[in-house]
Amino acid sequence: MNGNPFLDALVWLGDPSRWSGPAGVPVRTLEHLGYTALGVLIAALIAVPIGLYVGHTGRFKGLTVAVAGAARALPTLGLVTLFALLVGIGLTAPMLSFVILAIPSLLAGAYSAVESVDPATVDAARAQGMTERQILTRVEIPLGLPLLIGGVRGATMQVVATAMLAAYVGSGGLGRFIFQGLGSQNYPQMIAGSLLVIVLALVLDLSLLLLQRLTAPRGTAA
Repeated sequence: MNGNPFLDALVWLGDPSRWSGPAGVPVRTLEHLGYTALGVLIAALIAVPIGLYVGHTGRFKGLTVAVAGAARALPTLGLVTLFALLVGIGLTAPMLSFVILAIPSLLAGAYSAVESVDPATVDAARAQGMTERQILTRVEIPLGLPLLIGGVRGATMQVVATAMLAAYVGSGGLGRFIFQGLGSQNYPQMIAGSLLVIVLALVLDLSLLLLQRLTAPRGTAA
């Protein structure tokens, strides 16, 4: 050890033994990605249809905003602990927490995407005889897609940053390095685990930002 925890963390990451085996960095990274993707997917199946309905009809917007705001205020660690007490150790408890954490961003992104479309464009679509479903799927969603992806981006960043808590209740992911380091007072390992989470979050954020810009209608900015 060099006496500098950050340099020691880099040494830890440079050890080839950390990059192989069932507990190596690649496997833990894939687990972390899997938790993040599953949490965001389940949340999207719940929040996106509701957000699109609210944005298209204008109904229940106040209630939706209030619920989303309340969900943002919930402490993730507290939720993980509560669900672990209710359903036991495993992946279910943190996954429920990730879903709740992801819903507000997805909900806001969905209804903002629809609301952002110029009302004149929607009126023109109705004048051409398009049904409400066609207006939503062929006009509002395509034009508002960058904002919808922005909601996915926000939800992904929140979940990937807290997916380490899966290790708190016995699951895998990059959080295993952090909690194992905490238990053994191996601070370089804790820092290395944190750096891996940060790098993964940056890669996902930049990828979704690029997708957001690529889906922007021509002549506008995502």
